[in-house]
This record gives sequence, structure tokens and C-alpha cells, in this order.
Amino acid sequence: MAGGKMKKDKPQRGSSAAGAASNPHFQGGISFHKSKGQHILKNPLLVDSIVQKAGIKSTDVILEIGPGTGNLTKKLLEAGKSVIAVELDPRMVLELQRRFQGTPLSNRLKVIQGDVLKCDLPYFDICVANIPYQISSPLTFKLLAHRPLFRAAVIMFQREFAMRLVAQPGDSLYCRLSVNTQLLARVSHLLKVGKNNFRPPPKVDSSVVRIEPRGPLAPVNFKEWDGLVRICFNRKNKTIGSIFRQKSVLSILEKNYRTLQALQLTEKAPSDDMEMALDVSTLGDLSMDDDGNDDDDMEMDDGDAKRADFKEKVLAVLKEGKFEEKRSSKLAQADFMHLLSLFNKAGIHFS
Repeated sequence: MAGGKMKKDKPQRGSSAAGAASNPHFQGGISFHKSKGQHILKNPLLVDSIVQKAGIKSTDVILEIGPGTGNLTKKLLEAGKSVIAVELDPRMVLELQRRFQGTPLSNRLKVIQGDVLKCDLPYFDICVANIPYQISSPLTFKLLAHRPLFRAAVIMFQREFAMRLVAQPGDSLYCRLSVNTQLLARVSHLLKVGKNNFRPPPKVDSSVVRIEPRGPLAPVNFKEWDGLVRICFNRKNKTIGSIFRQKSVLSILEKNYRTLQALQLTEKAPSDDMEMALDVSTLGDLSMDDDGNDDDDMEMDDGDAKRADFKEKVLAVLKEGKFEEKRSSKLAQADFMHLLSLFNKAGIHFS
């Protein structure tokens, strides 16, 4: 509803109001497309619960993403000062405008038609949304990169994605997404939502999560941070020592090391909060999943003197921090921060 590509619907032969009424994926004559993530909340008690748990103030400007036909929108308008609704589907935009036209709520609703991942978001105090699940990761990090900081986001996610967001070290779902999100925000699970609360029902259950941005941002280069975390979680159940002995990993790090040496560059931390925020969106690229399979997973041999020296340099860092036998799946934020600082002190960088 709020993100992804929209295709024009081709008219069907023999289509009619009667045909629409017989289809369970229609509401008010509008068909919902599951392929586009259009799953409308139909349980009014659930809508009330989400609004109540959001902790909306009467002075809040609320951002809603993917409002659909406005079931949640109505409750948000009643709770806050105003609602800015971002909707991709022009049919839903018209339905939303039609629903509130001529009501006392209409002058407090602003509808933006467009892809939420591509449009510039205005100021808002709190985000409350039931989003298309295929945009979960990029949307989460777009929100966390938004300035000025908002107070909280209360978002419906696919349940497994939600549990990855809140996972802690040692949990089976603890992953790069967990580490990167929790670097930037406090994340908590609010409630589980069964698939039958939607029309049409999705294939999986959902969960509502609360995300509260941390401020100020951690003093870390986010590209460097994600470079390290990406390597560690590509083999999260292997020891850190085993991961950093891999030929592919050492090759990348040595290339960075030699390049920086040649250019005589010194790594500089971002100068202010806004500059750091620009890098936050890089954390949302989950193209390399946990425990992925690289073709080149061999440990580097010691045949070349320069390569052997660099390998020893890397392993010395791990030994200094006592990371050789530790596993990514058990490391906390502070551990990754310490490991990154040790590598950087040795002149080894990840971006």
C-alpha cells in the first residue's frame, strides 16, 4: 500500500458490483492485492489496542504509512493533532479522501500519494503503520535516518522480521538486523497479531513493534560498523577467529589496508549528527543474509610473505581483544564496538 511498484489493473470481462461483493478481498468495491502487501486491518478491537499502545498525545503529528481504506486512520485522527498518510495506490487515496470528506476530521488529514521509500518525509512526532511487509527493512532504516528525530514508531511487521528486530545475543534469530537496529533504537515487542485479523489474510502471523530512536547517535562510522557486522554475521555460528581466517575476508581487508596506506589516509569520524544520519540508511541493506554461502570459504594459506604478515596482524587484533573463540551470535553491541575500535587502531578498516 505504501511502497513497491504499482501496475494498472486491466478491466475484467463481465466485472460487476455483484462480482465484487462475492469476492472476500473487496471492501467498498475496492479489491485488495496481496502481491502488493495490501492486507487491511478488519478487527476494530485490534485497531483500538494499537492506538492505545502507541501512547499518542493530543498534540502529536502522526505519520501513517499505507493507510488503505482508513480503518486505523480514523482512530489516529481522533487521538492526535493531525495525520499525514502516505499511500501508493491511487484507488486507496481516493477512498481515503472520500471517507473523511465533509467530516470534522478532514481538515486534520493530509494524504501524500507516492512511494514512501522515495518521497521526502515531513516532520512528525510518531509513526503508526500497518505496512507492506516487503518494504520492512528499507523503511525501518529510512525512518531511523529521518531528521529531526521522532519520538517513536509503532509498526506492524511480519512476525519473524519483528522477532529479529527485538532478538538479543544468544537468541536463535539474533542477526545483523538485530544489531544494526538496536544500535540506533530501543526496540520492544508490543503484541502478536494473528493472520485472521486482516482482509485478505496474509500467509503468516504478524507482530506490532515499538521503535524509539536513540539520541544522540553512537560515535561510530556506520559504513565501517556495517562492514564489520556483515562479515561477522555471514557465518554467525562460527568463531570470530575462523571467520577472519577466510581467504575472501582477508583479501577484502588487506585491499582496504593497502589502499589507505598508499593514500596515507586517516579515518575520520563523521563531524556531526546530521552527517552521521546520512549513513544510517546503509544499515538497511540486508542483501547478504546470515550464514550465507560464499564460494570462496577457504582459509588463507601463508604462501605470500605480505599476505602472511597481514593475516598475523588481523589475528593479533582478535587475540588482543580475546575474540578468537567467541561467536557473533553471542556478541553484544559493546563487543562489536570494541572489536571495531581494535581493528581501526591497527589501521584495518571495513569500508
